[in-house]
Amino acid sequence: MRLLRVATCNLNQWAMDFDTNLRNVKESIARAKAAGAAIRVGPELELTGYGCEDHFLEQDTTAHAWECLKDILTGNYTDNILCSIGMPVIFNSVRYNCQVFCLNRKIIMIRPKMSLANDGNYREFRWFSAWTFKDEIVDFQLPIEVSEAISQDTVPFGYGYMRFLDVSLAAETCEELFTANAPRIDLALNGVEVFMNASGSHHQLRKLNLRIDCIRNATQTCGGVYMYANHQGCDGGRLYYDGCCCIAVNGDLIAQGSQFSLKDVEVLDALVDLDAVSSYRASVSSFREQASHRKNVPFVKVPYKLCQSFQSGMIPTSPVEIVYHCPEEEIAFGPSCWLWDYLRRSQASGFLLPLSGGADSSSVAAIVGCMCQLVIKDIEKGDEQVKADALRIGHYKDGEIPTDSRELAKRLFYTVYMGTENSSEDTRSRAKRLAEEIGSFHLNVPIDSIVSAFLSLFETLTGKRPRYKIDGGSNTENLGLQNIQARIRMVLAFMMASLMPWVHNKSGFYLVLGSSNVDEGLRGYLTKYDCSSADINPIGSVSKQDLRAFLRWAAIHLKYSSLAEVEAAPPTAELEPIRANYNQLDEVDMGMTYEELSIYGRLRKIFRCGPVSMFQNLCHSWCGRLSPSEVADKVKHFFKYYAINRHKMTVLTPSYHAESYSPEDNRFDLRQFLYNSRWPYQFRKINELVQEMDKDGKWETSAEGKLRGQTGAQGSGMGVVAAGSANPSAGF
Repeated sequence: MRLLRVATCNLNQWAMDFDTNLRNVKESIARAKAAGAAIRVGPELELTGYGCEDHFLEQDTTAHAWECLKDILTGNYTDNILCSIGMPVIFNSVRYNCQVFCLNRKIIMIRPKMSLANDGNYREFRWFSAWTFKDEIVDFQLPIEVSEAISQDTVPFGYGYMRFLDVSLAAETCEELFTANAPRIDLALNGVEVFMNASGSHHQLRKLNLRIDCIRNATQTCGGVYMYANHQGCDGGRLYYDGCCCIAVNGDLIAQGSQFSLKDVEVLDALVDLDAVSSYRASVSSFREQASHRKNVPFVKVPYKLCQSFQSGMIPTSPVEIVYHCPEEEIAFGPSCWLWDYLRRSQASGFLLPLSGGADSSSVAAIVGCMCQLVIKDIEKGDEQVKADALRIGHYKDGEIPTDSRELAKRLFYTVYMGTENSSEDTRSRAKRLAEEIGSFHLNVPIDSIVSAFLSLFETLTGKRPRYKIDGGSNTENLGLQNIQARIRMVLAFMMASLMPWVHNKSGFYLVLGSSNVDEGLRGYLTKYDCSSADINPIGSVSKQDLRAFLRWAAIHLKYSSLAEVEAAPPTAELEPIRANYNQLDEVDMGMTYEELSIYGRLRKIFRCGPVSMFQNLCHSWCGRLSPSEVADKVKHFFKYYAINRHKMTVLTPSYHAESYSPEDNRFDLRQFLYNSRWPYQFRKINELVQEMDKDGKWETSAEGKLRGQTGAQGSGMGVVAAGSANPSAGF
């Protein structure tokens, strides 16, 4: 029996902070060695941080990575343990994303990434090139400083594997796990038993099961041991890397790390039986047949043993039950950890949130409250780094230790209700109760006098005073009056964030939190430079539907009971006067429901639909409920306001990325911001399709449509999109 103890890890790296990154790498190696591991794999580009972006174009970044690697190699860190360390490497004037394999203070091999991630949030082709040479391993001349330090001139570079005396090992890097023609297939057929994946995979709602399935399937079809390492935390941008390092053997997960955590370093180890891999493969006739006709892959011989012989008491690690968080938990824990990283690394003293008592701002408040609860839990578990950060941020005196999440929130979280004559007592009281439950320092700030001052100045300059539509004003006047209130709140929020620490004799500043959701951004249902304009936004990529589910969950599990009342209240901006016969509602203002917005968003982004194809798919999904002309009106209404408001996405507050249909303009959803909002060609095509459908008379009856709606859009692949749309005309 060949037994091998392996270790993988989650590391909370920070792009371009080489001191922090190097310290975490060293700590993870030390913990792996303490566990008796013979192999340690770390995340992709762990020495630099994954999110360096255009800093990768700087020679300094690569040079500093080599300096850090030299530091590791000249110490005892790699003694008797094979370490995979991720860093950029320049070879023949081309920059590659590499895993560098080190053992006993030498570099065994450098493996460049062959399939680069270049969609969604990923732009690896901007900074790196893919290695395309599969038939040979070449010599790489080490930088002179490294060469002299470790007495080694060259190292094998390229695609291949390492053949030790008792085991063969190879690498995959992040995206290569998900490719159709993955490297592990040929490698497995060449006898490679252990695969090490260095990853930089970010969180997205409902995504983890896809990643876990790929890891399990990788070893289920070809057999073998698969070690997966990942970043965990906010490394300086909109993404939260959600860890979940794991180890799989022959299709079973035998170790799984945390998905959300405040820890800087988490190491996971397992004892694997390599003979079980050989037996598994030999039992599959198709694998044996393909392996006997394999294409040979280059390899590097390493005259060293990694395995242990069987001894009494040594038991291979057994499979574990896979842990998945529900979406409500993901919304609670992911943004909470992201906020904590941002807070402690920005040197800010806390957060300030304009708390309206509505669903969005209440969700943000609950997430900050959850963050405080996680901090207290980790302090109770003995995490010294979290404790040190909390003591510094909370301005605790010597000898004081944070023990209560509400008391911690009082020190680092301001909430401000900025009401006007249009605000209701319901939202005011809900905001106050929620602040008390969380523990924030809460202020009730009337802003009517400021609004009045602006209107008086405008009247002095123009001789006119705008009126609300309900009082006889025009749409232009009505919109202008709403925008004044919204923008005053933004200015006041930033003023208080910068000065309130001074008022309370604290150093530093507070970060202003935004609270617009992904659906409002998609529709443009927000005022440019209002309270949606902030320093960061933890829910900017979360849908209204998911936020309402989160509020129901948080009312119970976070023990913020007032959230149940917040969730039950109809969404309203409260920017127009409340009358006995009128109450402003979001969905009426928008001309569409939040449920519909989610559907439009998924069709537009995930299924890549323009106006015409969206109309066609919704005709299938909503047939029997709406006529073709009604569907056409809805699609045209959405695209009209999407086009008019797209410019707002260019100044959207940096938001936690959570949703696959986010309209975020910085890097995820790259589109123009000046449109012909009339869409003349596309809308004309829709009108022609409506006429054809009406002329043919083939539109299904209501009963037929309901049956079809239950089974989804046949042949369109869109049935899942409309699954939650039981009443597409609600809210009109």
